[in-house]
Parts: sequence; C-alpha cells; structure tokens
Amino acid sequence: MSTSNTSRVAIIGAGITGITTAYNLAMRGRQVTVFDRQPYAAMETSFANGGQLSASNAEVWNSWATVLKGIKWMFTPGAPLLVNPKPSWHKLSWMAEFVASIPKYEENTLTTARLAIEARAHLMRMAREEDIAFDCERRGILHFYHSKEEFEAARRVSALLAKGGLERRAVTPEEIRAIEPSLKGDFYGGFYTPSDFTGDIHKFTVGLARACERRGVTMRWSSEIQSVERGTGDAIGVNWKPTEGALQDSTLREDFDRIVVCGGVMSRPIAASLGDRINVYPVKGYSITLHLSEESDQAAAPWTSLLDDRAKIVTSRLGPNRFRVAGTAEFNGYNKDIRTARIEPLVQWCRRHFPGMSTRQAVPWAGLRPMMPDMLPRVMRGQDPRVFYNTGHGHLGWTLSAATADAVAALVTARQNAG
Repeated sequence: MSTSNTSRVAIIGAGITGITTAYNLAMRGRQVTVFDRQPYAAMETSFANGGQLSASNAEVWNSWATVLKGIKWMFTPGAPLLVNPKPSWHKLSWMAEFVASIPKYEENTLTTARLAIEARAHLMRMAREEDIAFDCERRGILHFYHSKEEFEAARRVSALLAKGGLERRAVTPEEIRAIEPSLKGDFYGGFYTPSDFTGDIHKFTVGLARACERRGVTMRWSSEIQSVERGTGDAIGVNWKPTEGALQDSTLREDFDRIVVCGGVMSRPIAASLGDRINVYPVKGYSITLHLSEESDQAAAPWTSLLDDRAKIVTSRLGPNRFRVAGTAEFNGYNKDIRTARIEPLVQWCRRHFPGMSTRQAVPWAGLRPMMPDMLPRVMRGQDPRVFYNTGHGHLGWTLSAATADAVAALVTARQNAG
C-alpha cells in the first residue's frame, strides 16, 4: 500500500460531513477528490436545517418514552414524530435495533455530548482560519418547558449532560423573558446553555468547500457514483457518471488509495456494495425560513436560539433578515416531498409565540437525516482496509461533523502510514 503523503483519497458526498472530511485530509497533505451528485456543495440535508450547534441537544432518542410517544403520534398528521405504518424490512430492522439500544441510553448520550463539545473548537478554528462568514450567533440556546413534568424530565437530562462536561443552568419564567424578550407564552421553566451557538450550515459548507478548492481538492460536481470496486494493484476504483455536460452518457473511472463514504442516507446502499452494514434510515425533517423584510418583523423575531421541547421545534436567527424554524421527524422512506400538514405546525408555532412577526414569506424545505438506530455516527474502517465511513449523524450532523471529520481523517492517515 502507498505510504506517500500524496496518497489519493476519494470522498463520496459533499454535505457538511464530506466537506469537513475533505478539508481535514487536505490539511494532512492528501490528494483529495470529492464526488457529489448535486452541482454544488450542501444541496441536500446540509441545505436548510435548524441551524443549532447544540451540545445541549445531545440526548439520544432511545427510550421507552420515545417509543410510547411514537405510537401515540403515529396517526396524528401534525405530530412531532410521524411513522408511516407501511412495513418494510429496512424500517423494521432499524426499529428493532433502536429498541435494543435503549439500555445504552446514558452511555450514548454522554458520548454524543462529549463529541459535540469537542466539535465546537474544530468548527470555529476552520471558520476563523478560512474566514468563513456563516451568520454565526453566539447567544446560547434556550430550552423551554410548558409543565413541571417536562421541566423535571429535562432536569434529569441536564444532570446527565453535566457528566459529559456540558454546563447549562435552569431558568425561571422571568429569566426566560429576560433572555429572549420577544418570546410569548406561559412557561413553567427552562434551561439555558450559553456555550451553544447557531449558524447557517449551507453558508459554512459552501465556504469550506471553496477553501478546499484553494487547497487543491478536486470537486466532481454533478457526478453520480455507479460503483466502487477493486482497482489495479492496491487501488480502489470509483466508477461515476457525469449528470451534466458532454460526457453525461459516459461512465468514467478513477483509482484511489482510500475512499471515505460520507453519503448521508445513501451510505447504506454504498456500504452494502462494499460488504459493510451501515443501517442508516432516512428520517425526514422540515424547516421554514422566514424572510424578515420589514423592520417590524426583524424587531419581533428572536435572536436567542430556542428549543420548544413539547413541540420538538428549534429556531435560529440567521442574520438580521432571516429566521429559521425546524422540527418534526418523519419515518417515510426516501421521500422528500414537502407536506403541508407538516409545514403548517411550524407556521402556527411562529404565530403563537411571535405574533408581531409576519409569516407571509415562509420558504418550506424538507431533508432526510441519516439516522443510525443507536443515534451515534459511524466513524470507522470497512471490511476492506481501504474503505472508511463518516456518516449516520442523524439530526446532529451540523453539531458533530467537525469532530468526526477530524477523527476519520486521523484514522485514514494512520492506516496509510501503517500500510
């Protein structure tokens, strides 16, 4: 195997995980090529998420409470969690593994919290060194609760997160109003995490992709992966087809020393073709982006990032003129349709809690989160020692990717040097 620092590495996927991985490998002296079926970076799940970089949201979903809520919400169109009852082996196997991971709830929550805290430093370093503007707001994240029962459950989660190194504090209804004066409603209490922050994932990923190109990374945009297979000697071959231009009917091939799969929800079939099992399920999330065209709208919208635990809705202020509201989880296969019944609760939530802010310019979006049953990303080597994975981040890709990219890049280069 090649031991040169100029070893060639292919990255499949140009979302937040793929681009952060490419950047980390380029900084380690590797020749990196990124493949993505879209014509630009961050055009799928990394396009319009909730914007939160939230260690305070590190609690994994694996609990009997979540299972019971899911059953209750299954036939409620506007519920935070919706499961299409139509069975499939993929869905059933994923849910069986989800339940099997419930005993590891505490361990996996701690792992996620520690990883999220580590990721902050990596992400801000990249933004600073590459001068990436991404509407970053370092005003903390405020979780609020409508009842004593919800608040006490959050207190138990807060104690667990503290074991992972996260500092957040309980706040009274009066303190909630002081932290975010524009928020309307009656609340029992909340928790405030001043170290969490927000930003535009799309702007950051596009900015980092440009930095990658400046550092010599080759970008294969509009390139659909056809297959990955053993090449000549120790190489691994990537067969791909351009989806635009004169060569769009041709299948092309390039050989690499290593490949890193960062393909989001498409990681599962790619892994299967390579003899690996990555049981990612596509969990659809929705968002709306409100364009605050009037000064009155800008004044009525919050600057502090919020999480409404009952509605499972998060918010981020993306500069003076945009407000992002996101939420819901939908188990409905590889379906990216934007459903009115899922968007309307987000709009109504805005009208209820920010009545002075117009929702007339609300742009809807839906994306598929690559969710593993135990809620932990897969940063690992495949059965083939030339294949690696950095995928399965679920709803925390924006929060965790800067750390997992550093970890997989270290793994790839260590294996090369040991080759």
